[in-house]
Amino acid sequence: MRFRAAAPMSRRSLLRAAANWTALGSLFTLSKERASAQALSRPPNKFSAPSNLKITDIRGLTIASNYDYPIIRLDTNQGVHGLGEIFCNDILNQAFILKSHLVGRNPLEIENVLAGIRRFTTQGPSSGAYSAIDIALHDIAGKVYGVPVWRLLGNKLRSRLRLYCDTTGHSDPKIYGQRMLRRKQQGFTFFKMDLYTDLVEGKPGAVDENSVATERGLKHLCEIIQGVRDAIGWEMPLAADHFGRLTVNDAIRYARAFEPYHLAWAEDFISPKDWRGYKQITEATTTPTLTGEGLFGFEEGFQDLLENRAVDLIHPDVVNSGGLLECKRICDYAASQGIPAAIHMANSPVGQVASAHLCATLRNFVVLEFHAVDIPWWEDIVTGVSKPIVEKDGYQSVPDAPGLGLELNEDVVKKHLRHPGYFEPTTKFDEPMVGGHARGPYWHLDAEGKLVYGMDEHTATRPTSAPPPSPR
Repeated sequence: MRFRAAAPMSRRSLLRAAANWTALGSLFTLSKERASAQALSRPPNKFSAPSNLKITDIRGLTIASNYDYPIIRLDTNQGVHGLGEIFCNDILNQAFILKSHLVGRNPLEIENVLAGIRRFTTQGPSSGAYSAIDIALHDIAGKVYGVPVWRLLGNKLRSRLRLYCDTTGHSDPKIYGQRMLRRKQQGFTFFKMDLYTDLVEGKPGAVDENSVATERGLKHLCEIIQGVRDAIGWEMPLAADHFGRLTVNDAIRYARAFEPYHLAWAEDFISPKDWRGYKQITEATTTPTLTGEGLFGFEEGFQDLLENRAVDLIHPDVVNSGGLLECKRICDYAASQGIPAAIHMANSPVGQVASAHLCATLRNFVVLEFHAVDIPWWEDIVTGVSKPIVEKDGYQSVPDAPGLGLELNEDVVKKHLRHPGYFEPTTKFDEPMVGGHARGPYWHLDAEGKLVYGMDEHTATRPTSAPPPSPR
């Protein structure tokens, strides 16, 4: 067994200490936040009768931006609707095929509704659909009960959230440094750089036949990091991402080469499913490791990473990892293990604000991503929420209005649609497309034990438009 000497104060321990101090600091303001929450609570929506609320439809649209933003809307029989968002560049049909498992359900029974669609959800496009539905259900519930979504998740531990911004790469260290310096001049205080191995593939002997950097190539990659450090300074947190397809041993080589540059983390070295590989990497370097944006679910994706302390930080995405409830579960468990959480986000303001509601309640929160710095009309997509969403100092405020606290700006959205049509009907998805059959009517025993044909409170076992033959 190999033992590592403990450093007096490593970056890893600093990250954990920062998360702990954030949680501790929130305790001092907790009573203030509770008072604020009580003052900002609204009475229930007078136009809704919660016990009789039913989902009547699911519709969607896709906004074309730096990525595609697939946004869904859950409609109800009482005029209250909820917005949700699927992971960027995925497709709406992944959510629409679940329509028959949503229509007729009470959206306030959030956990029951989600349990009904979880069996159709795996890591991949279906995880974004599940996540979007979770967000839309919370938006509805918040509107009906007159409270912000964060109140449905827990206590509000902070009102403002630090953001990190992504910056696309360049092979020239000085040019890359200038790009990142512009981010700093825009007010951001936490940065992430795309460090593709192909940035140095034009250098002689820099990349091998597997598109992995050689020692010479790693030297050039480190020169790029140095160029960014020269531009923004050493006091600013700087993370790195997009290294290509690496083996565990390749990742260890990269991580060790990055150690002198004091990275906040190195992201997604290998497949997020390979917790054993991550544990090897984490134990072999002082560069903090992070993964999680591509994982779905606590049990399905994050549990092994966390229980085996395979990474230094986790990186769930609210619109991909399971929505608000599941990400809250994941992050709370990580907090119990002393593992900080950075939250990935590369979507529209719907996903960004939904993430803010989650982050406000996390004890181990470090930073939330913002990936649309260069899209001038990004904030105009929505109305209702206080503007600017992203403030001049690189922070984001947490809304206190009911639900998510925003609505789509129809005029702006229509200018940037990937496909024509604004929340068009989805009637072709009315019939079941996955799973079992639709809900009744069907033959069953009534309360008196008599065989009858019709509906009861149970899920149907046999859908039909006409009564089936009487059983013999």
